[in-house]
Amino acid sequence: MSPVAQVEGETNPVSEQQVEQNPLREEFEKLLEETLQIRYQQGDIVKGDVVRIERDGVLVDVGAKSEGFVPYKEISNMPVDNADEVVKIGEEYEFYILREENENGQLTLSLKRVAQARGWVKLEEQKKDDETIRAKISNVVKGGVVVDVYGLRGFVPASQLRVKGTTAEELIGMEIPMKILETDTKRNKLILSQRLAVQEEKAAQREKILNTLQAGQIVSGEVVRIADFGAFIDLGGLDGLLPISEISWERVSHPSDVLKVGQIVTTKVLKVDQEKGHISLSLKQMQPDPWQEIEDKFEEGRVISGTVRKIQSFGAFVQIYPGVDALLPTVEMSEQQNIKPEEVVQVGQEIKALIKKFAPKEHKISLSLKGMDVTDLLGS
Repeated sequence: MSPVAQVEGETNPVSEQQVEQNPLREEFEKLLEETLQIRYQQGDIVKGDVVRIERDGVLVDVGAKSEGFVPYKEISNMPVDNADEVVKIGEEYEFYILREENENGQLTLSLKRVAQARGWVKLEEQKKDDETIRAKISNVVKGGVVVDVYGLRGFVPASQLRVKGTTAEELIGMEIPMKILETDTKRNKLILSQRLAVQEEKAAQREKILNTLQAGQIVSGEVVRIADFGAFIDLGGLDGLLPISEISWERVSHPSDVLKVGQIVTTKVLKVDQEKGHISLSLKQMQPDPWQEIEDKFEEGRVISGTVRKIQSFGAFVQIYPGVDALLPTVEMSEQQNIKPEEVVQVGQEIKALIKKFAPKEHKISLSLKGMDVTDLLGS
């Protein structure tokens, strides 16, 4: 064998040993091999750092052959003016793989899909625990409103709404409490109810009010409903009844003559029935008791002036002092028998009468016209 052949056929043991003992080359080759073996599949969740924000989307380093791309519409489910409102360059996020690598080795990613997936999981848990959530109204549509919840769009039917606003401008942006009625991830369906949340909130408020209110307390509330027998006052979640007899010391024909819906009134608690959840209120007891004021102003046998306020078959009620009505019985109107009250007096008429019985502590005053002449009757 020639010297040349011997040289060509032999290996260089020094060079080979140097390659085998080069740790940097070994590590590089190992990392390259691992990178080539990574398979990114549609539906996977990967972590990545935001590298650059462009006009049509965001570039992300996920450790693939090339940077992944997040289209602008996949950044957020909420309307945003700029991507930097949602992501920051250099920060790490989790992304959903929408499409596997294209011919350039680029993945198509989504940030909003991850938020949506997490949102569905959270909503399922909250529905199971019957929690109350809050969200803002984003749109008004036929039959209800659309709300944004954890990056998802939910629908609240009109029958499940309890808001005071009537126009879209008043509703959009309003934050409301809601209960979750239905979740369907496959159909991307989320139905909510404000009505149930409000009912639960009011129930908690009612229980709190009933446990803290006591007879004699002074409370303020809003008149929410007026009926023939009285008015209902909202005390912050529980309605109290203000009977017509407790509205004023003066005789009230109808509660609407004194009160209006929406009016704020300060009343005194008369009674609290915790078992039935009933509260009785008084407005007149917030005013001085006129029956106490007249104890030293009138006496039996005295002739006084008054105004006929109301006529009944058994007699007439005559106001002799603000808030104090005395009864003029029919039998005390004339010496004649079987007369009708309206034959003697008329509503609004000023008369003079004799105090026959005076019992202010019992709220009873009885009058008589017997023995009074026509001049006295007319109050002149």
